[in-house]
Order: sequence, then C-alpha cells, then structure tokens
Amino acid sequence: MKENDKNIENLIDKMMSESTLESPSIDFTSKIMSQVLVAEKSKIKTYKPLISKQIWMLIAASLVAVIVYGSLFSGNEYNMKASDIYADKFNDLISGIHISKTVLYALLIVPFMVLIQIGVLKNYFDKKYEL
Repeated sequence: MKENDKNIENLIDKMMSESTLESPSIDFTSKIMSQVLVAEKSKIKTYKPLISKQIWMLIAASLVAVIVYGSLFSGNEYNMKASDIYADKFNDLISGIHISKTVLYALLIVPFMVLIQIGVLKNYFDKKYEL
C-alpha cells in the first residue's frame, strides 16, 4: 500500500513539474466586472402595483354607484323588513357565543400589532435593499 502511495506521489510530482502556471489575460478583471454590471442591471425590476390606478377608480366608482342606488331607489318598507330578517338571524347566530375579556382584548389588540409590525418590517426591508 505504501509503495502504491509513493508511486502516486511521484506521478503527481512529475506532472506538477511539467505543467506551467496559467495566468489570465490583462483585461480579465474588466471583462468580468462588465458582465457583473450587466447582470445586476437586468435583475433590477421596476415597481409595478398589483392593482392599477384605473382598477381602483373603477372599484371606487362602482362602490359609490351601489351606495347611491341603494339610498335613492329602494323603499323604506323593504329596507326595514330586510333589516329585521337579517337582525333576527344575526341575533340567533350570536346568542350562543360567549367571549371572555382576555380573548376580546386579544382580538382587539392583535390586528393593531400586526399592522405595526408590517410597517416596521416594510421600513426595515426598504432600508436594507435601498439602492
């Protein structure tokens, strides 16, 4: 086993003595850096909102139209009957639920804390990835 290791070592020494050290071309660094800059520019994406301004305007206009239609063209008798029906169903649904004060406080405080964390994390990531 040791003779085999010596043979391999001699072979490696012979190969290393015969080979020369390769060096890169003079403008190697500038070529690499130009490719890096091109790659970075292609990765940058412009902000494009998920819902455009036109869609927000359409949603707002349709919401206003529904509110105006409901207030102008519906009779008071129909509204009273519909509200009574839904109020009875809602009261029947809620009557069996009992919530402790601790759970009620948690249900009121947790959404505000989540909103605060969203703001803090957004600020953190905006500063971290600022160009």
